[in-house]
Amino acid sequence: MSGAASSLLLATRNPHKTAEIAAMLGSGYAVSDLTTRGDLPEVEETGRTFLANATLKALAISRLVPGLVLSDDSGLEVDALAGDPGVRSARYAGVDGDTAANNAKLLSELAKLGSEQPLSARFRCVMVLARAGEVLAHFDGSVEGHVRVVASGVGGFGYDPLFVPEGHQLSFAELAPEVKNSMSHRARALAQAVAWLANHPSPNSAVPDNWLANGAENP
Repeated sequence: MSGAASSLLLATRNPHKTAEIAAMLGSGYAVSDLTTRGDLPEVEETGRTFLANATLKALAISRLVPGLVLSDDSGLEVDALAGDPGVRSARYAGVDGDTAANNAKLLSELAKLGSEQPLSARFRCVMVLARAGEVLAHFDGSVEGHVRVVASGVGGFGYDPLFVPEGHQLSFAELAPEVKNSMSHRARALAQAVAWLANHPSPNSAVPDNWLANGAENP
């Protein structure tokens, strides 16, 4: 498929998420986010699940702008912590988006467990695609692995220095971006969104030629 890039507004002000999604989609999409739209409101994430929060953001923003809006809510679930930080991942330590504080709190909670064994965990991502105040579809991706009690690596963002995906020895923060993006929770949810768009074509929802070439895989 060729032609002009399709516009896709991400309902986020997190530049790291935007960069990851834009890199995975490639040149077939003109990706923007809410950092370019000071006229649009902050949407309070009051839901108790990833799906609820992603839906809140997608609906609120899509009522105010034309075209397709994609939102996501994602986080780290540690089994030994009963699924925490979970839906509170971005504000685990009390301040939204304070990565250093969130990681410090997670390390503190892990230390209380006193376990020397790898602690099973997963990253989860739920994406919601909406237009004109209507949910078109939602998608769920996850990647299994374990958490470390010592951070390692300087790449990625969020809890990436503490998470080692299944089948690897390096953390998400140590893996090359293209390796992470080929298996991540966000890549897997996004692959489903692109597949859905391929089966529901519209002038604003073309699938880029280079999607599979970018290395993303279906879950």
